[in-house]
Parts: sequence; structure tokens; C-alpha cells
Amino acid sequence: MKSIYYVLPILMLLTHQRASAQSNYSAPPLPSIPNKVFNINSFGAISDNQTDNTQAIQHAIDATVKTGGGKVEIPAGIYLCGPLEFTSNLCLQLDSNAILRLLPIKRYPGGLNEGIAFITGKNLHDISITGKGIIDGQGSPWWPYAKIKGNYHRPRMIALNHCDKVLIEGVTLMNSPMFHIAISGSENVTVSGVTVHAPASTDPVNPSHNTDACDVSGHHILIENCNISTGDDDYTCGGGTSDVLIRNCHYGNGHGVSIGSGTHGGVSNITVEDCTFTNTDCGIRIKSDRDRGGIVENMTYRNLKMIHVGIPILMYASYMAKGKEYRDLQRINPEIAGDYPAAALTDKTPIYRNFVFENITATVAEGKRAGLIWGLPEAPVTNVLFKNVNITADKPFGIFFAKNIAFKNCNIVTNAGKNKLQITHADIIE
Repeated sequence: MKSIYYVLPILMLLTHQRASAQSNYSAPPLPSIPNKVFNINSFGAISDNQTDNTQAIQHAIDATVKTGGGKVEIPAGIYLCGPLEFTSNLCLQLDSNAILRLLPIKRYPGGLNEGIAFITGKNLHDISITGKGIIDGQGSPWWPYAKIKGNYHRPRMIALNHCDKVLIEGVTLMNSPMFHIAISGSENVTVSGVTVHAPASTDPVNPSHNTDACDVSGHHILIENCNISTGDDDYTCGGGTSDVLIRNCHYGNGHGVSIGSGTHGGVSNITVEDCTFTNTDCGIRIKSDRDRGGIVENMTYRNLKMIHVGIPILMYASYMAKGKEYRDLQRINPEIAGDYPAAALTDKTPIYRNFVFENITATVAEGKRAGLIWGLPEAPVTNVLFKNVNITADKPFGIFFAKNIAFKNCNIVTNAGKNKLQITHADIIE
């Protein structure tokens, strides 16, 4: 099959089944925590960047249980610490100029054999991490093990499971050995005004690996006013996720705002608005595959600005495809995509439907493509509206195995020309 370029009129009047944006979104309820303060210095913590303060800080956390909860205060100073276990009705407050630093790799309990998370909690309610201080993962010595063969395990910085009313606000998280924030199966989660920084995975001096900033799966989630630049996903969620609002965030290095790759259980009702992306590998990234898919639907991306990104919009269902010809997403073309083999529909087939991309401006890194939507032969991507989308790139936007794809008032300028798409097995509405 020859490459096909579909020329779009500059202005089009469309009738299209549009993906619905979230309406009447209300912020998640915040934790309710007693105001009693437990300063870690009162429990023997020492700020000398040498003492192991794990026991002192855990004792402060445990003391809150006796009074029905409270704030554990990390005052100014540098405090080394190992793994901590949270309780309900707890706020970990990091004051200005406070640095809570993970023990170095040679002193960290379990080391590479166990990879015990630094802050953990399961089946808790009303918990928060707040303040103007820093949690420093000292992750640099851990990162090379992502590329070394062997049964190695690296700690996540914050790992919470099946919790209700979670707030992470104001703090700076940096250089985690692995994920910075990993929250799964939880309800009513707010991440606000948080800075997350680690080197890019392509950093020529000290690359980080799998240092995802914000992996939050569950229901009723708000991510806002964050500044994020890491060596992996800047945000991601998996199956069993719904009602998410991401707004007013700035994203630097990393893989952008992602969904997947595991989407079994479904992902629905996500809105991303008023965000910027600078030098990200991707802006919007949705990925899954036949053995890990589910329904991903009702997504709205609006008022986004992207500068020098690798690919502004990427949606595909062949994340683990075998064969080099299918894995280079910058070079995949109608001939290659059109030969992708079909398979039977199952409950783990990725189903993508009902998306809106509106008021998006993007400039793309040299030699990269304007975007890619690539469904499966047995499950095409359906019902996607592009409205007021302006992209400048070298390579065309590819749309493969897709139905009801509409463009309104868009300017996609590439070396192939203006508003020219590279398509196969695609239904473009005009």
C-alpha cells in the first residue's frame, strides 16, 4: 500500500460525535487532620546529614495515633532517614529549609535486594505531605541498575495504596531512586503546587531511569500547579481510573502526560488543561497493548502549549509490538501500519474512544512527527475531534486504523505541506 496524504480544507463545518469534557468537576475533599504538632527533634532526630533518623521519625508518626492524629514536623536542617510507615490522620510537614534525605544506597535497609519504598501506607485515610521543604531521594547511585541485568529493586519515594483523602502540597521531591509519587487504587487525591525534578533519561552526564513524577490511579484526582521534569512519565495512570483533572502544570523533561500501558479495568473522564510542555519526549501519550488493555474513553485535552517536544500527540495500542518496523513510532508509515496483523477481540483489547484535542499549539523537535493515532485492525480508535490545533513539525501526522476523526480550524504544517495527514484504514470527517 502506498503512502497516502489526505489534504484537509483550512476551515471545515463538522458534525461529529464529540468526546464530552468533564462538567461540574468539584475538587476532592481534603484530609482532616488534628492540629497537634509532633516535632521530630523531640523524638531524638538529629540534623547532621549523618545520623540515621528512621527510628526517631517513625516514633513521632506512631505517637500521633494515641491522640487521634496530628502533624509530624520536619524542622529546618538535613535529616537522613530510611523507610517510614504512615498512619491515618497524619500530616508530614516539611518546613522551609528542611531536607528529608533517603539514606544512601549502602545504608538503605534491604538495598537493591528489596527496594523498600521510602514512605508507605495502605488502607489509610486523611493523610498529607505538605510544606516548603524537600525530600531528596539521593537516587543517582540507584539509577544505573535499571540498565544492568539482574534481580535489582529500587525504592519508590512515596507509595500509597487504597487510601482515601490524600494531599501532597507545596513540597519539592527530587532524585528518587525510582518513582517519586506512586498512588494506586485510591480515592480523593490532590497533588498541588509540587515540584518534582530528576535528570532526563537522556542526560549525557547522569541520566535517571523510571523516575516517574506522579503515577496516580484511582478515582476523583486533582493535579494542579505543579512543576515537573523527570526521566520518565511526568504523569501516568493505569486501569481503574476515572474523574481526573490536571491543570496549570508545567512539564519539562520526561514522557509527558501518559495513560497506560496497563489499562485493564478502564480509564475514563480525564481532562488536561492550561498546561505547558517544554522539551518533553511526548506531550500527550496514550499507550496499551492487547494483553493489558481496557476501555479508555471521554478524554479532553485543551489550552495546551508545547515547545520543542518529540511528538505532541501519541495514541497507540501496540506498545509491546514485536518487530523493529512497528516499534519506531517516528518512522511508522501507512505501508507498515497497514500490514499490522489483526487479532480476536478479548476483554483485554485496548478500546480508545471519545477524545477532544482543543486549542493546542505545538512546535516539534527537528526530524520528528506532528503526531500519531494508531489503533488496532480489530479495534480502531473512534470519535476524535481536533479543534484549533496548530502544530509545526518536519514529519506528517499519522492516522492508522481509526474512525470518525474530525479536524476543525487546524493548521498542521510539515514538510509534506499544510494540513496533510499520512493515513491508512482511517475515516476522516469533513
